[in-house]
Amino acid sequence: MADPPTQVPAPASERLTGPGVAAPIAPAQWRLALGGGARRVAAWLLFAVPRVLGALALFSALIVGALRWIDPPVSSFMVRQALAAWRADRQAPAYYHTWVSWRRIPPVLPLAVIAGEDQRFADHHGFDPVEIRASLAVWRQGRGLRGASTITQQTAKNLFLWPGRSWLRKGLEAWFTALIEVLWSKQRILEVYLNIVQFSPSTYGVGAASTRYFKRPVEAITLNEAALLAAVLPAPSAFRLERPSVRLQRRAAWIADQVPRLGGRRYLGRL
Repeated sequence: MADPPTQVPAPASERLTGPGVAAPIAPAQWRLALGGGARRVAAWLLFAVPRVLGALALFSALIVGALRWIDPPVSSFMVRQALAAWRADRQAPAYYHTWVSWRRIPPVLPLAVIAGEDQRFADHHGFDPVEIRASLAVWRQGRGLRGASTITQQTAKNLFLWPGRSWLRKGLEAWFTALIEVLWSKQRILEVYLNIVQFSPSTYGVGAASTRYFKRPVEAITLNEAALLAAVLPAPSAFRLERPSVRLQRRAAWIADQVPRLGGRRYLGRL
């Protein structure tokens, strides 16, 4: 019996052709199709991303501008505190906070905070180049990157952002810092900062802190008590106002000594 005829493959140009059969796409055509899709995606991103970022920038500027006259009822740190209390099903108040206007805050409080946190506050525009250079010098020596935040930067972080050291947070902090410096007065920056800054794990602002820890209204705070409040700001979760450690008392004494060296009320007059 004769062997069946051997099937010879048809040329590529003749395979799978005819009615209802799609012609194969050559590799060059695949690359062209994929390249066209990538170009469309890139074009869409170039169109959409700047507009989205511009809208977010405009929205954030409007919010910051409005807060020059509107007292913020909460800060992002207070919201985090409330969410943590809700998750833990705590019945006590999530945090203590009472807003007090600038006219009720005695001069010793902003002076103590400036003395302890940012003595060039009246002179810089949100970023202190002297502290930044000093921080970089320490970092180059391999001793870690120390903090160089100004009061404006701390206000931006406490009001809008979250704790941490990520580049995203630092970038957003820089943006909000610039907005605050442009749209607010120095006095308004201090007023907001003194009302939202954290003095203990559940206490925010000088109004609540003076009532809880000194049993008196903020108007009656003395220089030594103001210095003690300012002394806890680098680490409000570590220092205890109800039981001041020797280290905390020494820092408070240094701050109280610095207040008259700044110039007292004359310093506030520069703002």
